[in-house]
Amino acid sequence: MKHLLIIPFLFLTFSLYSQSIPLFDGKSLDGWYMDVPDLENDSSIRKPFLVRDGLLVSLGTPNGHLLTDKEYENYRLEVEYRFAGEPGNCGVLVHASGSRNLYKMFPKSIEVQMMHENAGDFWCIVEDIQVPDMEARRGPKENWGITEGKGRRILNLTDGSEKPLGEWNQMVIECRADTITVWLNGDLVNKGYEATATKGKIALQAEGAEVEFRKVALESLTDK
Repeated sequence: MKHLLIIPFLFLTFSLYSQSIPLFDGKSLDGWYMDVPDLENDSSIRKPFLVRDGLLVSLGTPNGHLLTDKEYENYRLEVEYRFAGEPGNCGVLVHASGSRNLYKMFPKSIEVQMMHENAGDFWCIVEDIQVPDMEARRGPKENWGITEGKGRRILNLTDGSEKPLGEWNQMVIECRADTITVWLNGDLVNKGYEATATKGKIALQAEGAEVEFRKVALESLTDK
């Protein structure tokens, strides 16, 4: 059983609503671009990212990423999401750079997992990060790595932080210098340090399951 650490909700939201910059305008995918390998082979297939009823939707397939045009550093990102139907896999990638660096699909980045019942895990994608109790949460040290076939998953800190299926989850990801801290619905679910990247693009995944996003907003921490 993972340890449950509660952080008061007010701490997470004290400034997001007044000073945040929306990365999704509720109408279009302006400021984002898609990297979907299958679209290069067949441009007639559906695009996996769209706007529907004011929501940004990842349809889940074909697999790929929706990336910001701009790079960011020292920020707090708030994402509100839910699985629209069957639960499955998705994630937010921070400090993303390059393209198709892992399994000819994933950009270099650190993924904050959204997969149902695993939200808040870190996945190292050709970048790395440290956490306390590393062997307990990542497995045997000799298996650690940041490329294909290596121990790239770092377990989150809590059980039961996700809302029931169909309800909206609030994920807050703070990237400050080389430290990444993640809260889910008010719970501290992960914190890592000595990240090998400290800036880059932000990406949302299409990875098998349909996910709706009603908010993607960023607050700069440069002056804080």
